[in-house]
Amino acid sequence: MHGAPSPERGAQLNETRGIVVFGIVRPCVHRLPDGLRTEWMAHLCGLCLALRSHHGQFARIVTNYDGLIVSVLTEAQAERTPAQRRTAGPCPLRAMRTAPVAKGEGARLAAAVSLVLASAKVRDHVADRDGLLKRRPVAAAARRVAAGWDRAGARTGAQLGFDTALLVDAVDRQTGIELLAGPGTPLLTVTEPTETATAAAFAHTAVLAGKPQNAAPLAEAGRLFGRLAHLLDAVEDQEADAASGAWNPLTATGTSRAEARRLCDDALRGVRLALRDAEFTDGKLAHVLLAHELRRSVDRAFATDACSHQSGGLLTGGPGGPGGVDHPSGTGPAASFGPPPGNPYSPSGPGAPFGPPQPPPEPPRDRRGLVVGCLVWAGLACTCQMCCGTFDDPWSRQRREGLCNDCDCGDCCDGCDCCSNCGDCCDGCDCCDCGCDCSC
Repeated sequence: MHGAPSPERGAQLNETRGIVVFGIVRPCVHRLPDGLRTEWMAHLCGLCLALRSHHGQFARIVTNYDGLIVSVLTEAQAERTPAQRRTAGPCPLRAMRTAPVAKGEGARLAAAVSLVLASAKVRDHVADRDGLLKRRPVAAAARRVAAGWDRAGARTGAQLGFDTALLVDAVDRQTGIELLAGPGTPLLTVTEPTETATAAAFAHTAVLAGKPQNAAPLAEAGRLFGRLAHLLDAVEDQEADAASGAWNPLTATGTSRAEARRLCDDALRGVRLALRDAEFTDGKLAHVLLAHELRRSVDRAFATDACSHQSGGLLTGGPGGPGGVDHPSGTGPAASFGPPPGNPYSPSGPGAPFGPPQPPPEPPRDRRGLVVGCLVWAGLACTCQMCCGTFDDPWSRQRREGLCNDCDCGDCCDGCDCCSNCGDCCDGCDCCDCGCDCSC
């Protein structure tokens, strides 16, 4: 039993992510097959729009990648119906395009969970007087926002039969456990509140989907997912926390990174086994996110996610060959901006020896203005659509391909071995049809 924490030690808890860790599953859309890519975006946009519709525009800032897994799991267990999708209007983050988005109880549960955990994070920063929150007016405004999110999350949770008090209790216990933790404290003691919260959220998806038999295996998957979220956050932040003097679970308990990796690998195996025990109507996307992308998250945190068929994760191949990088960005066939090599309207362009140069075509009449185009560009850049995927040019509206679409880009091609470490967990699914041309 450790003594009462000093005020100085309490102040060092400001950077711990603890119970409100979300965002570890960040799949590159270039790696997902087209159908799953559309489904993943539908759930992400569905969470965002559920927050807006039920809790106001400002609530959309708590949209996160991991929160949508709750929506994915709910839908994976139920029969697909047209009522589970609606067409959303143009959005700057979708290059001002419409798109099908998920709706229903899964998206609402994801919104409730995201709100409560984001509220806890805000209150934690206020208590530790982080940054601008040292100023009383700012702290008071942040408390009001957090209180509103608490009430909103509890209200939506109650409508769905989910008691968000479970999450609030876990948040409160997290702080006390961290204050008492020290060298020799089992690391899993520190991660327990996070595990409890995510287990409750995952298990309730079975209730919403009418599959109560899935509650136990999904609770286990959620518990281990919460453990991974906490551990990976601790691993990624350990150096920064040491530099700033912030509290970190690994440093505080004296746990080595090798032991943390062992715990992560055990949790990955446990998640896969739990998913095998659950009954899904269409569990393809859930499997990809929780079996394959979760493993990539672990590899990324421990800096081990080199492509399986490249030396050190570097691009290989001669000029003009696979992986060739003999052309600068913007001048190769995959360029997203600018014309292809050569100028068809110059004297050396096609047809020039047989006649005068042809004038360039008139620009499209529906071009966006400078300001609106810049706003759309910012949205595309923030959502990585310019890197992976397709998008409309912010100004001309012409269809463009992302920078990674025709290149053998580093971590995108690690999808080639997505089933190499899964044992037989992939039996019966075709999630590994990644479209990669390699033979690994």
